[in-house]
Amino acid sequence: MKKFIKAGAFAFGMFATTAAYAADCKTDVKKDDLTTEQVTALYECIKTELRAGYEKKGLEHTKEYQSWKPVATAPANAGVHGKRFLTAFVNEVGYDEYVKFSDERGPMPVGTVIAKESFNVSKKGKVKKGPLFLMTKVAAGGDADEFGNWIYGVVSPKGGKVNAKQKFCHGCHGNYEDQDSLGYPLEDVRVSSN
Repeated sequence: MKKFIKAGAFAFGMFATTAAYAADCKTDVKKDDLTTEQVTALYECIKTELRAGYEKKGLEHTKEYQSWKPVATAPANAGVHGKRFLTAFVNEVGYDEYVKFSDERGPMPVGTVIAKESFNVSKKGKVKKGPLFLMTKVAAGGDADEFGNWIYGVVSPKGGKVNAKQKFCHGCHGNYEDQDSLGYPLEDVRVSSN
């Protein structure tokens, strides 16, 4: 099955401790054999519970991102971010630039925030809630300069802040310097920029 984001299958071991299972969301199909439609169905099953968990402690962006537009028509196939499935949303500030999906567009606008919901499927077919990954574009001239002016954040499935190491996150995202540190969805699931 194709990987959704153009990146190697980099395992985010520091986030592997989230093993909260979603009630009644399961499959008899092995994770690597799931079709896009099956992954989408699992996402629909877990979505409400996943979002309720993220916003539980009221951390920044955990409620508002749910009204942002998605950048793909289906969740990411397992790959980066600990081999989890991802559903990414971009706020109004950066959405129009992001969906150009180009390495020729230049840096994303300051104030862009990207939120990536995540979930996994165990060997027994149970759906496990994963963290919410955040990226925020900030102005040049601060501590984030060495990370392409991005600040990375992680929210646990129970709404708590996870201490994300900026260098660790940018270690992968920095491989996409020509795309302002963004890995894009595969072309066949990208939303239209029209």
